[in-house]
Amino acid sequence: MLGNLDKGGLCYLALPIENLHEVPNFVPDEQSVFVEPLAAACEIFEQIDAKQFRAAAVLGDGKLAQLIARVLKTKIPRVVMYGKHQAKLDMVNVSPNGAGAKLPRGTRFETKLLAGTDADLKKVKENFGLVVEATGSPTGLALAQQITEPRGTLVLKSTFHGATAVETWPIVVKEITVVGSRCGPFANALRLLRESKVDPRSLVTRTFPLDEAPAAIAYAQQKDVMKVLLKP
Repeated sequence: MLGNLDKGGLCYLALPIENLHEVPNFVPDEQSVFVEPLAAACEIFEQIDAKQFRAAAVLGDGKLAQLIARVLKTKIPRVVMYGKHQAKLDMVNVSPNGAGAKLPRGTRFETKLLAGTDADLKKVKENFGLVVEATGSPTGLALAQQITEPRGTLVLKSTFHGATAVETWPIVVKEITVVGSRCGPFANALRLLRESKVDPRSLVTRTFPLDEAPAAIAYAQQKDVMKVLLKP
């Protein structure tokens, strides 16, 4: 993962050796392709003390939200995921072993279906000491403020395009700690994969051969598709 490179026909790039992270041979490619967003999820634990929380809420059901929920679950007993796509919410409890099997009951996540509108402000009643907003929608930000308990912590992962209207009074009145969170440590993400504490393979919707790349790109744009891989 080198970021966005648009240098008009760039063929070679020199990088410091410390920029490389070794992936153990026993970690399959289907896991290692998630290292960058998984590291972003791990960044949350670099910014907060997980021992302070017994429960957390994740707003959003996309790839990043899915990984955040899995990472939080490694240190926080109860994690509740809120999203507006039932099929995606169901993915968080799918076993990585395949065949559509579910995670064991004692390890499953609680999921709550939302409408993605202002109606959710009346629907969601529970408050959390830790809330992670990863919806990518301004309506998610309003809900996140509402369900963060007084003196709780709200972690923001969404980056909105353009101006976003935000009512700041809940932050002030409830004395909420707001934490902006972006990229994170690859080493921590690789450790979770190496120790089998997080297995994101269930997020891979389909794998295409490399020579079918155009078809793979078209497929990736379909509804409820989470992750598409290309394999040589």
